[in-house]
Amino acid sequence: MDEGKMEYRPLGECGTRVSAFGLGGWLTYGTSVKDQKSVSTILAAAFEAGINFFDIADIYGKGEAEKAMGKALADFPRHRLVISSKVFWPMSDDVNDRGLSRKHIKESVEKSLVRIGTDYLDLYFCHRFDPDTPVEETVRAMDDLVRQGKVLYWGTSEWTGDQIREACRLADGRGLYRPQVEQPQYHLLERARFETDIRPAALEYGMGLVVWSPLASGVLTGKYDSGIPSGSRLDREGWLREKNLSEANLDRVRRAKPLADELGCSRAQLALAWTARQPGVSSVILGATTLDQLRENLGSLRVEFHSDVLSRLDSLFPAS
Repeated sequence: MDEGKMEYRPLGECGTRVSAFGLGGWLTYGTSVKDQKSVSTILAAAFEAGINFFDIADIYGKGEAEKAMGKALADFPRHRLVISSKVFWPMSDDVNDRGLSRKHIKESVEKSLVRIGTDYLDLYFCHRFDPDTPVEETVRAMDDLVRQGKVLYWGTSEWTGDQIREACRLADGRGLYRPQVEQPQYHLLERARFETDIRPAALEYGMGLVVWSPLASGVLTGKYDSGIPSGSRLDREGWLREKNLSEANLDRVRRAKPLADELGCSRAQLALAWTARQPGVSSVILGATTLDQLRENLGSLRVEFHSDVLSRLDSLFPAS
């Protein structure tokens, strides 16, 4: 699969580099795509195209994404991969099988390593902020994993700027490893929180940013211009439909089509290329259920912006 030359970027100020586009398992592998041959075929094509960053979480399919992607990733040299997983959400009804306590972090990483079939994770994210656990307990638990070699870098996901700063200051004050990467949602339809709160905090502490849902669950592709296709993600996931699908959003997406046509690309490729070129973004996490979808998304590597494109997109999709 040759859809354009892949770029590799550092995670903030650290030495490890990730592909400008990663591949994630949210709502796909082990759930909507259960056939292992299909999972392996898509991941092999992604690896061949230059993707080295593969993003998973224990909660994705309650461990099924880790198992499915782990089996596929076993076919590639481990040193060429940057594999992530996450911890926070309840994995059972047990009172301690949730959150960011030392107990849950310790037990969760062991289970994730077994499901994925690896000795270590390159990145391990605190999947949300835990108001019920002292930040110091979480930071010390993650620091332990780094020192034990089970995790190379730890990170946060969907934390606020103030929460990121608190963790970094505490780590610095205690001589502990601070978070190196944040994973927030970011796309043309949802900009303000990332640009005014999260990115400034991450850049202040030299953190990388790997962003998810760059296509707003498909809304930015034009897929929902005329309604909700049966079996589509927004047909299956009511909370995503409520969050992303509004007439105002659809109107902006429709008005983006002439701009994409002018650039000779699809609206999906336009949205992905825009996200990837934003300051501070280390990697944009793709979700692909088919080879054609992966190929379409990676075509964004070939999109070249004219000088006025960014200002026109800013006008069409304001950061407010």
